[in-house]
Amino acid sequence: MIHPTAVVDPAARVSESCTVGPFCVIGAEVEIGENCELISHVVIHGPTKIGSNNRLWPFAIVGIGPQDYTFKNEPTRLEIGDRNLIREYASIHRGTVKGGGITRIGSDCFIMAYAHVGHDCHIGNHVMLVNAATLGGHVTVQDWAVVGALCPVHQFVTIGAHSYIGGGTTITQDVLPFSKTVASRDVSAYGMNSVGLQRRGFSAERIKKLKHAYRVLLASKLNTSQALEKLRSEGDLGEDVAMLMDFIEKSDRGVIK
Repeated sequence: MIHPTAVVDPAARVSESCTVGPFCVIGAEVEIGENCELISHVVIHGPTKIGSNNRLWPFAIVGIGPQDYTFKNEPTRLEIGDRNLIREYASIHRGTVKGGGITRIGSDCFIMAYAHVGHDCHIGNHVMLVNAATLGGHVTVQDWAVVGALCPVHQFVTIGAHSYIGGGTTITQDVLPFSKTVASRDVSAYGMNSVGLQRRGFSAERIKKLKHAYRVLLASKLNTSQALEKLRSEGDLGEDVAMLMDFIEKSDRGVIK
């Protein structure tokens, strides 16, 4: 099940039960176990050993050399277990000699799009790296940990088992097992997008009504429910304000103010 456009080095060992899709490149010293699927455009360099029942999406880059100035093309390794999902544009690098020579990923992990596993990382089982999570070199991620989207993790950090790191959190120290760790969410609405509305042809009267509604919502000392009640008491403020109020009332997670 190797597509005719795929390039597979004669020295690679690919199980006959695997599916290798269009334009995949598999280098020498690569070993791929039973029932793996490389959908298309997957690049795997060796020495790399991949277990069984793994699925790799387009443009995943696996087993290439580390991003390390001291790397001299030594035959360092990458080992990946079973039943992992490696999504598009994820990158997983081999180890360095000074870091022990091996990068390891366990089984049943979900490595989402654009996530990066740097050299000499050791990742346990059932780990989730959400989109664009970025592990510097020598990071250890214990079993069942979740690293949220857009999280950079500093070199040599250990992320404890069963922990959850919220999206966009920069990690520079070890993360406690069983913990929820998240960066401060100091996010505020700073008024109305007046320039954008003008460019879209909103009349001065429509913008005036919206500005008034935003002053009541953001600049008064009323809470959200009180602000909505005040706006209702003022009568018909137009379709735009009605849409704004309806949006707030239907919000399940609350709105940023």
